[in-house]
Amino acid sequence: MTEDRFRKAEFAALIGIIGNIILAIIKWVAGIAGNSRALVADAVHSASDVAGSLAVYIGLRAAKQPPDRDHPYGHGKAESIAAIIVAVLLFLVGIEIGRASIESFFDPIDPPTIVAIYAVIFSIIVKEAMFQYKYRLGKKINSDALIVNAYEHRSDVFSSIAALIGIVASILGGRLEIDWLIYADPVAGLFVALLVLRMAWHLGSESIHNTLDHVLHDEDTVELKEIVLAIPEVKALGELHAREHGYYVIIDIKISVDPHITVEEGHKVGKKVKNALLAKANVKDVFVHINPYNSNDS
Repeated sequence: MTEDRFRKAEFAALIGIIGNIILAIIKWVAGIAGNSRALVADAVHSASDVAGSLAVYIGLRAAKQPPDRDHPYGHGKAESIAAIIVAVLLFLVGIEIGRASIESFFDPIDPPTIVAIYAVIFSIIVKEAMFQYKYRLGKKINSDALIVNAYEHRSDVFSSIAALIGIVASILGGRLEIDWLIYADPVAGLFVALLVLRMAWHLGSESIHNTLDHVLHDEDTVELKEIVLAIPEVKALGELHAREHGYYVIIDIKISVDPHITVEEGHKVGKKVKNALLAKANVKDVFVHINPYNSNDS
């Protein structure tokens, strides 16, 4: 299952890389030919998605490496680190798009041409399809990096919609000779920048939270506790910390057993608890600490 997970995730990342390269080229050419600053800004956004998808691909390749001496807990956090890189790239792109859009207000501009509309509609359709594909797959295989990358595509959809509105308004302004409406195109570019910055902040903060040894909340560990307490030899359950380590969970647990059993028997109880928890799909490893039971443990 793990190998199949990575195979699907890597394929999705490659789809993103190829798709973003094609879209970036189409939007850049159409933006220049169609005289649309909003579409050029959107092309830069798509170009950043290429770097983002590449970071996700590299992160997925690193995350599937088996545990080693320096990384006994595995390399699962590589996906979260890749997600942070994507968020940083998004933030930088948002700043650059905003700067370029603001500069446009200080120069006389001409309205875009109809070719810009065709290019942006094509981009919206392709990007939404890529979002749906990656988001559903990311949820299915529990991949933070893939989910973040999916939302990167969704931010491109929103930015393309904003660009479309700005382009249409600017074209109408030119045809109706409404000079101020022509500036709807750079206004749309500025709106795209704000959307990108907001998305970068949200995704970046969430990925950092997951990287800093985030533990599952009590309501998320109810099932795990029930699994442990269902084992007859476990007299009491002390602490249970389930740490998210990328796409999988590592559990530290303290249980109490009959104080009169042998060390070997206590070890067998610990193995039984470990194996029961490992049967959960997203649990990678379990560390069991065994204490002698007394009435205060209840």
